[in-house]
Amino acid sequence: MTDVWVAGAGMTRIGRRSEPLQDLMAEAGLNALAAAGLEQPDAVVVATMNPEEFVGDGNFASSVASYLGLAEVPALRVETATSSGAAAFYAGFAQIAAGLRRTVLVVGGEKMTHLPTPKVSELIGRSIDAYERSYGATMPALAGLITRALIARQGLTLREMAQVSVKNHANGARNDCAHFREPVTLDDVLNSRMVADPLRLLHCCPISDGAAAVVLTAERTAVRVAGIGQGMDTLAVRHRHDLVSFRATQAAAHAAFAMAGFGPERVDFAELHDAFAPFELIALEDIGLVPPGKAGHITLDGETALDGRLPINPSGGLKARGHPLAATGLAQIVECVWQLTGQAEGRQLDGRVALAHSIGGLATNNWITLLEGA
Repeated sequence: MTDVWVAGAGMTRIGRRSEPLQDLMAEAGLNALAAAGLEQPDAVVVATMNPEEFVGDGNFASSVASYLGLAEVPALRVETATSSGAAAFYAGFAQIAAGLRRTVLVVGGEKMTHLPTPKVSELIGRSIDAYERSYGATMPALAGLITRALIARQGLTLREMAQVSVKNHANGARNDCAHFREPVTLDDVLNSRMVADPLRLLHCCPISDGAAAVVLTAERTAVRVAGIGQGMDTLAVRHRHDLVSFRATQAAAHAAFAMAGFGPERVDFAELHDAFAPFELIALEDIGLVPPGKAGHITLDGETALDGRLPINPSGGLKARGHPLAATGLAQIVECVWQLTGQAEGRQLDGRVALAHSIGGLATNNWITLLEGA
């Protein structure tokens, strides 16, 4: 298998944007190409979760390729719900690893803030089981159910859970691309509006617009893709073996570490999918970055802060950087690349191995990507 390297990375500012989605994706893609010193890749992989209903446009791979000035370059679209960006990265990786292409531009994006919040929630909610949805289940409601199980079975405290949001907002305040750049306190989180008991507003990520992109290459650069893994679980939460861990994350981590030839002890920092604050804590344990039952404790103690033993979500995570759905998996990878190449101004870490974790739907189709600095 051919080694795959990251030649360039780019991202728009994430938040409430007025530009069309294609413009945002072209901005991110052209920035990544410029960073790679490349005018035209051999292929383009596009990630969007639901542009047909969010923005009313289809045939989106061709649309984005045209906006990029790459209308004659082979392009395809990848979708695995909210992990679409990570899945698109894999599709680009596989083409190079198989020797089919030498360079691939991977770009993901979403635009949602122009729609009313109930409509956005309905569209996102279509990625969960239809039977559970027919009984009123929503993404926040199921996340609240899982959080209740964490509190009951593992003793997770409200302060431990709130500290995830406090930490990630502190990191987002250092990130020029972040949706939210204001720090919050524990009291702010604990007193924010209830969304789905026990989850409050400041436990939940925002609705965001934005795009992110990377250029993958067979030529050696400063960042190598060390491993990548996909994991799956039942669409229906009621059919799962466990509520307080995600099998899809565990399987993805096992596959990624097996490909890389090393274990979680080598990871220096990580970008984890914290659409809801407790999901970061679940991921820490599912991936093997901390022992079972310890994630909340080490977070409250500051071990996952920027200056801690294992920095988590230096970008601000989905909670503060924002969550433009199909852009998110790539935005996590962009942050890892910037950290590994000394470009994370204001929040720069020291490390050689980075991990990105992306959740599709309610932990149905998950990905782990491992990047290693040369």
